[in-house]
Amino acid sequence: MKSSMQIKHLLAGAGILAVCSVPSPIVQAATAYITNEKDNTISMVDMDKLEVVKTVRVGQRPRGIIMNADGTEVFVCTSDDNRITVLDAKTLEVKYHLPSGPDPELFILHPDGRTLYIANEDDNMVTVTDVIDKEIIDEIPVGVEPEGMGMTPGGKILVNTSETTNMAHFIDTDTHEIVDNVLVDTRPRVSVFTKDGKQVWITSEVGGTLRILDGNTHVLIKKISFEIPGVSDEAIQPVGVRLTSDGKYGFIALGPANRIAVIDAQTLEVIKYILVGQRVWQLALTSDGKLLVSTNGVSNDITVINVEKLKAIKSIKVGRFPWGVVIHP
Repeated sequence: MKSSMQIKHLLAGAGILAVCSVPSPIVQAATAYITNEKDNTISMVDMDKLEVVKTVRVGQRPRGIIMNADGTEVFVCTSDDNRITVLDAKTLEVKYHLPSGPDPELFILHPDGRTLYIANEDDNMVTVTDVIDKEIIDEIPVGVEPEGMGMTPGGKILVNTSETTNMAHFIDTDTHEIVDNVLVDTRPRVSVFTKDGKQVWITSEVGGTLRILDGNTHVLIKKISFEIPGVSDEAIQPVGVRLTSDGKYGFIALGPANRIAVIDAQTLEVIKYILVGQRVWQLALTSDGKLLVSTNGVSNDITVINVEKLKAIKSIKVGRFPWGVVIHP
């Protein structure tokens, strides 16, 4: 039997060009998943075509939404069902449910892939659920109306914000004990650690501020307020937060102000406001960091933003009161 090199030489001698065909890698298009709070649905948006490709009914009042590490499952806080609904990411068919405690709103999955931490707004608890065994394994008492859920990159520390107590609670994920309570501004909503874990960004909806704390000591690094010409202070309500993985920008959803604030993540200064839909709530970035998506609850749409140009490029109608968003990959 002739080797592939001998065959190549024979073909070349005969004047025939042999071309080895190498299959091109399959590039998966990014997909955004949107929770529509009033319609009890999930919308799937193709981020290449920038259009809704599928909408399915899910449990009652879907809000927080995340994915597992490999992007095969979508987790949804179905708040009025008092549980977590887990969907197949490709088909959006319900695979199973997880117990959560009453009125789950936001949650976060530990890097171990099986420990889910859930903020239950009605019972002042962070519920800890085992995704594999599908059972509650612990409950952590926190402040009144817990919501925001952030975690250090390695998963050692969880931070939960309580809206009525106006605190950030730092929790050791090994012991499930609170190791620090930090007073923040009125009605904190979302908490996010930077990629290196050195900072934690916490928005306060009624306080109208963003507090940036040291990720280790929890001491205040900077407090940022927002001013938009022609927009009243009462309408500026910081909620969702997203940070680019390159450490360049931070994006803050400003609720009824209908703007996203762009913050230089190095200087911690506001550099721009981007006009989007009405009552911008939550945010998500594509994995390549090129596109940012906002959910706009009152205008029933999402806005897609070009991150390089810091410019809104398209609004896409989804369901009623879009609330949460997650994007894969």
